[in-house]
Amino acid sequence: MTHEEHHAAKTLGIGKAIAVLTSGGDAQGMNAAVRAVVRVGIFTGARVFFVHEGYQGLVDGGDNIREATWESVSMMLQLGGTVIGSARCKDFREREGRLRAAHNLVKRGITNLCVIGGDGSLTGADTFRSEWSDLLSDLQKAGKITAEEATKSSYLNIVGLVGSIDNDFCGTDMTIGTDSALHRIIEIVDAITTTAQSHQRTFVLEVMGRHCGYLALVTSLSCGADWVFIPECPPDDNWEEHLCRRLSETRTRGSRLNIIIVAEGAIDKTGKPISSEDIKNLVVKRLGYDTRVTVLGHVQRGGTPSAFDRILTKDVTKAMNDRKFDEAMKLRGRSFMNNWEVYKLLAHVRPPVSKGPSSIHTVAVMNVGAPAAGMNAAVRSTVRIGLIQGNRVLVVHDGFEGLAKGQIEEAGWSYVGGWTGQGGSKLGTKRTLPKKSFEQISANITKFNIQGLVIIGGFEAYTGGLELMEGRKLFDELCIPFVVIPATVSNNVPGSDFSVGTDTALNTICTTCDRIKQSAAGTKRRVFIIETMGGYCGYLATMAGLAAGADAAYIFEEPFTIRDLQANVEHLVQKMKTTVKRGLVLRNEKCNENYTTDFIFNLYSEEGKGIFDSRKNVLGHMQQGGSPTPFDRNFATKMGAKAMNWMSGKIKESYRNGRIFANTPDSGCVLGMRKRALVFQPVTELKEQTDFDHRIPKEQWWLKLRPILKILAKYEIDLDTSEHAHLEHISRKRSGEASI
Repeated sequence: MTHEEHHAAKTLGIGKAIAVLTSGGDAQGMNAAVRAVVRVGIFTGARVFFVHEGYQGLVDGGDNIREATWESVSMMLQLGGTVIGSARCKDFREREGRLRAAHNLVKRGITNLCVIGGDGSLTGADTFRSEWSDLLSDLQKAGKITAEEATKSSYLNIVGLVGSIDNDFCGTDMTIGTDSALHRIIEIVDAITTTAQSHQRTFVLEVMGRHCGYLALVTSLSCGADWVFIPECPPDDNWEEHLCRRLSETRTRGSRLNIIIVAEGAIDKTGKPISSEDIKNLVVKRLGYDTRVTVLGHVQRGGTPSAFDRILTKDVTKAMNDRKFDEAMKLRGRSFMNNWEVYKLLAHVRPPVSKGPSSIHTVAVMNVGAPAAGMNAAVRSTVRIGLIQGNRVLVVHDGFEGLAKGQIEEAGWSYVGGWTGQGGSKLGTKRTLPKKSFEQISANITKFNIQGLVIIGGFEAYTGGLELMEGRKLFDELCIPFVVIPATVSNNVPGSDFSVGTDTALNTICTTCDRIKQSAAGTKRRVFIIETMGGYCGYLATMAGLAAGADAAYIFEEPFTIRDLQANVEHLVQKMKTTVKRGLVLRNEKCNENYTTDFIFNLYSEEGKGIFDSRKNVLGHMQQGGSPTPFDRNFATKMGAKAMNWMSGKIKESYRNGRIFANTPDSGCVLGMRKRALVFQPVTELKEQTDFDHRIPKEQWWLKLRPILKILAKYEIDLDTSEHAHLEHISRKRSGEASI
């Protein structure tokens, strides 16, 4: 990239003015988006204006349109709602209102408008843009603007940040704030389920979504619900019988709790609404169960009132109105369909009765490495999908060590009941690798007749897989298919952009950083130095830095010197002269063996004397998180289901003369999230891509986000504008982190 292009990023916006407004229902995360728009706008040399109170402010003008400064978006990240206000606006729907809005923009020389809001808000913006030249000629005729002003403002550029940011890591269409709403809901579901375990109860939970079942569907996957009602896929006729049978079956299998999730827009095949009260009355009347209804309406405003309905496109509504439900499901996209298929598999099947020994395969499931939130959800879906397929499923305690010692037992359907929301690893997990115990492991594979292995864990799960591949040359017993599901807070498993547990760790770090920053809100001039986990992998420090608005994030992958530390201290000294009197610095635990957290703390304390004082915090194991986030629960559930489907196919493929013999590279894989898809990659092929000394992949996609972190913290740096694609990651991750 040329120096000229680099320089261009800094001068792109000179002479331009951008206005930013939030409109429609407020969604958590809007503030994070406003902050990024303002700071990147200022970075490019543009003037940026806040429009207060949405379109109403655009129409009213005056004090509602005010220039934004760097400091004016400080401390916005963790706030819910929208700081600059968001009002529904009747005036803007009329041409007269749009004429006034155009007048206000032209007078200030604003020709770029950034609208953060829902479906309706963006439609309004589009109308405004298409009428722009007509509005200008009317204003000129009326003598409200001069010919020169009309020429200067002859075009209007609009950027819309919708709701639906394509959220690559679950492959779901996610609106800003959806993730936050899910957090609120899951907190409530978790609270309800813990109190309910002591009583036999049925809970009917109604969640928002008049036309869109996204939220209900994801919630039901996240809490392992027995049933979900969504508008896109009405239940079959006679669903009442089916539901009651399903509930009584789970009771007889020992479940003390039934959860039924209902989207507020749930309907039957004829279009008649199905309400939470209807369901409660049915269960009480037919089964006599103690049944409670909880309507999670406005609790979700902590998240977003209308974010889910915004995902709606006109086509889906039309298909639903025409009762073409299959079409409506297809229009929702691949991910929605995928969620629905996994839900149906896990909730709507009766565990099969044994079909006789010949058709049964035995698959063992284990955890390896450090605990990570979501491991249990992965174990649950692996076990249940295995049972549904008619397999015998074994669970191994304490990783490869337990496999060597024979700490193995058979798991039935209810063994993993209620595991989705549990943090840590219920099977127990160790970092021990298999190589030194090949003989005992081989003996137990034979003893328990293990024909396939699902390994859920971190870097040790991957290296353990490589050792198993090596061991096949010496021990025939190791020639069985295995698959690794990446689960670690460090996000350092080669072959996957994301690992189960990373999202939970990130949320924990960000919540802590927010609390730490807020604790200093009344204290002037304080800098916090926070050490994050991750081994040599700087993912947590970088992403938490983006989400929490850090001034610097030190990581191993981007070497830094004493001069960089000095520049950061200088930067903070300058910052303390502004209205923002707080600093936040993140340090990845292994970023540099000499520049330790203590060293950096001492340096900052010494250099900051009389200007700011410093505090340090080592977050430690709390980052492994308590209960998993909705994202980690769903991700783990889908990974478990996909791994087990692959395993069944591989075992059948490897069946030779009455026994399993798998000796090809593609019979030992990592199941990874790559860009938009879940893919199986042979562990041996991933060797080339691995830095074994530092236990990280050689190339990591998130490193391309580092410049954004610096821009948002007001460093004078070059931004490579030739790389458009990588800016997408920011908006995506923001949507997930906005909840913080």
